[in-house]
Amino acid sequence: MAEAANPEWVSVPLVGWSLANALREVADIHIVTQIRNRDAFLRAGLVEGREFTAIDSEKLAAPLWQLAERLSMGKGVGWTMKTAVTTLGYGYFERLVWRRFGAAIRAGEYDIVHRVTPLTPTANSLIAARCKAAGVPFVMGPLNGGVPWPKGFDAERRREKEWLSYIRGAYKALPGRGATLSAASAIICGSEHTLSEIPARHRGKTIWLPENAIDPARFALTAPQPGQLPLRGCFIGRLVPYKGADMAIEAALPLLRSGALSLDIIGDGPQAEALRDLVAREGVTDAVRFHGWLAHLEVQKVAAQAQLLVFPSVREFGGGVVLEAMALGVVPVIVDYAGPGELVSEATGLRIPLGSRDEIVAGLRAQLEAIAADPSVLQAMAGQARASVRQDFTWSAKAAQVERIWRAVLAGAPLPQELPRPA
Repeated sequence: MAEAANPEWVSVPLVGWSLANALREVADIHIVTQIRNRDAFLRAGLVEGREFTAIDSEKLAAPLWQLAERLSMGKGVGWTMKTAVTTLGYGYFERLVWRRFGAAIRAGEYDIVHRVTPLTPTANSLIAARCKAAGVPFVMGPLNGGVPWPKGFDAERRREKEWLSYIRGAYKALPGRGATLSAASAIICGSEHTLSEIPARHRGKTIWLPENAIDPARFALTAPQPGQLPLRGCFIGRLVPYKGADMAIEAALPLLRSGALSLDIIGDGPQAEALRDLVAREGVTDAVRFHGWLAHLEVQKVAAQAQLLVFPSVREFGGGVVLEAMALGVVPVIVDYAGPGELVSEATGLRIPLGSRDEIVAGLRAQLEAIAADPSVLQAMAGQARASVRQDFTWSAKAAQVERIWRAVLAGAPLPQELPRPA
């Protein structure tokens, strides 16, 4: 089940599509998705009825999305509110799925039922208990979300209109959470934080596995790492305060002014005008290029000209952009917190300790200046990053990792606990 799954979109729908589609490599899969994804599935070459089914839950999903848009008070903000409101309609989707497939599941026509999306751990499942009653294992995940806002970034939290995040933990008391976790045969967690929120009594069937991966065909370029100045860095993401593009620019100012570093800003958002003003005010307009939103292929072309991904975001659940940079041989420089901190090792990138805004800027500046003093350190990191991603963090590798979980569940064996960590 992948309610959100779309090869033509980004974020959760792209993760849902990518993992569900990759699982077709390891098993006889039938994907169940929401009707809004139907045309994209057909354009991707899947055969409706044989390889996928589109469930029409728009009667509830459409008005809930419209309500979520209004309550979130702005485009691209209030994600916790959007998730909370749209999740209210997920039960209706599962009800329709069970109406269509319940008899086949009870008859043993499926060995396993895996809910790939929604990724949020706040979405309970009525199908989990029904699968358990039918003797069919139910797997859920990767679950991810709700990484706490770090101290000192409350202003950024308010600018993101994340009012609901102050009481997000209340989801643990919602009816159905305990039943869902109890009925699941395996719970895949996409982050250490989500894993920590699973009650101890369920930990034996819980496993860490990041939700993000890359398609090698979409990341075929290799960034140059000449080991000398000048350096080129890039930032990729929404231009909002918690992503840290302003911190990246401020930290890099001495190197931008000296010509030792240039910076490509790929993305757009409400902070864009303020960032352009910052660059003009500091006199580094020749060293910083704003590209706005680019098509995925164009993002790769720009990023593959860089040596560094300068990405001091303080609240990333997954950090897919970090894996994408590593796949190109672009060395990530990130804040050691949440998703990116779990994907980058000492061998594959550089991690800045989480702290206040001023501490992050100072730490990032020191790290960039150390790299500028000896750019040759990037060559080995870039090679190791590419190798690590291509070995363990492609969608094919992810499907193989999930297959190991399935086989353990079907055999009644302990879940594998040696799934890949960053090399």
